[in-house]
Amino acid sequence: MAQPHLGLIVPPAAGAVPVDGPLLYGERIRFSARGLGLGEISTRGYLDVIDSVVAKAVALKEEGVSAISLMGTSLSFFRGAAFNRQLEIEMARATGLPCTTMSNAIVNGLRHLKVRRVAVATAYIDEVNAQLRGYLQQSDFEPLALEGLSISDVQAVGKVPTRALVDLCVKVFEAQPGADGILISCGGLVTLDAVREVEERLQVPVVSSSPAGFWDLVRTAGLDARSPGCGRLFAWTAPA
Repeated sequence: MAQPHLGLIVPPAAGAVPVDGPLLYGERIRFSARGLGLGEISTRGYLDVIDSVVAKAVALKEEGVSAISLMGTSLSFFRGAAFNRQLEIEMARATGLPCTTMSNAIVNGLRHLKVRRVAVATAYIDEVNAQLRGYLQQSDFEPLALEGLSISDVQAVGKVPTRALVDLCVKVFEAQPGADGILISCGGLVTLDAVREVEERLQVPVVSSSPAGFWDLVRTAGLDARSPGCGRLFAWTAPA
């Protein structure tokens, strides 16, 4: 069987495949990425690049990928759920391929794990946190405590240590009782170790943007998205 080849549209200009893809799927799946050149994690930054998403999707189709995801959570939720859906439709129409977004991924991951009341830890500034709260509410979730690290620098998010992520997850989970699980939002955060630690410590499921983005794309392509030892989301799952 030929190695599946999937496409990613990522915020940084360099267009590198995020580390979670190879960590989750090794040689099972090949990923190619195209970068948008996002200047900052803010509405101003999103408006500068959002109109180039469809062209990046077409370029990935020309590389031979079989499914595509826009791997930037806030890039797809900043204008709300209806805009995220329209973006997905436009990508699919232009490429003729199954397409999805990282905002779809977090919603699908939370639903798969039966999380509705969710504690939320993010990398974001307050403006973006407010947009995320609105998107989650529009998607029929109840966000409880929601707190960010106030980062707008695209490169800085990848340098946040695991300990800071774990501490923030514990903080939001304990701040308002009743959460069914935790969401870590921002595709630039490196979170696999934090997900495992928080799930073990708090005994609730954790959905994080980048791992969930790969899980969702692999399912969108009709493939087996399991990756044992990488958190509850990857323990068992059927194709979309």
